[in-house]
Amino acid sequence: MVLAAVGQLCSTASLATNLAQCQTLVRKAATAGAKALFLPEASDYIASSPAETISLARSVQDSEFVLGLQKEAQLANLHINVGIHEPAPDGRVKNTLIWIDEKGNITQRYQKVHLFDVDIKGGPVLKESASVEKGMEILPPFETPVGRVGLAICFDLRFPEMSLALRRQNAQIITYPSAFTVPTGKAHWETLLRARAIETQSYVVAAAQAGPHNEKRRSYGHSMIVNPWGEVLAQLGDDHQEPQVAIADIDLDFLAKVRKEIPLLRRTDIYPEV
Repeated sequence: MVLAAVGQLCSTASLATNLAQCQTLVRKAATAGAKALFLPEASDYIASSPAETISLARSVQDSEFVLGLQKEAQLANLHINVGIHEPAPDGRVKNTLIWIDEKGNITQRYQKVHLFDVDIKGGPVLKESASVEKGMEILPPFETPVGRVGLAICFDLRFPEMSLALRRQNAQIITYPSAFTVPTGKAHWETLLRARAIETQSYVVAAAQAGPHNEKRRSYGHSMIVNPWGEVLAQLGDDHQEPQVAIADIDLDFLAKVRKEIPLLRRTDIYPEV
């Protein structure tokens, strides 16, 4: 049995407070016996304006948040996947997902490809591209103690082409750390996560922000882990009173069984390979 932990918190503009929340989640995951902890998008901070988003960004070498989590990973002997911001050359920031190994080293880095530019009726108007530089490549899946992981972030969830590309490279787990809005979360969150798991026959791990980050923005929560059959193995609610974790077994024998019994033989002779 190999356990993975999915964490949920409510980040604000205070990096110190957010680090403290994540430290709590690391300890909860380690106590539960997890080999890896998956944390949400923008765990380091969620600002109230594009200008504040840019002003708070730090390189990983200078970020008290990242340095603190690297130390926690080493102390807990735990792998940590966490969403952060990094400065971009054009003056904006990068929405980045990093993998910290059990020795505290950053071994993988993925920059969000699809940016969230929306105007939802009755909901928020968000233009991520005003402060965020889009990524230009999909990171190949990589080996971890819980399986072969493919990284994606939040809005990437709406693009099955990306998850299929990761599956083609033999991803066994696909991550979707997120800060979903409440309207889109209620409408689509679980449906999309289960769809991505079923169509790729992979585990999906989705760590979510939850609750009010400031007077302008609130996130849906409902972090979850879904298996390759589309079953929700673990799920949290929308509570933001304290940081929470949910735990699930990543059973790669079950994954292999699903892929063997329902082989997905794609007709790339009549449509393009993704």
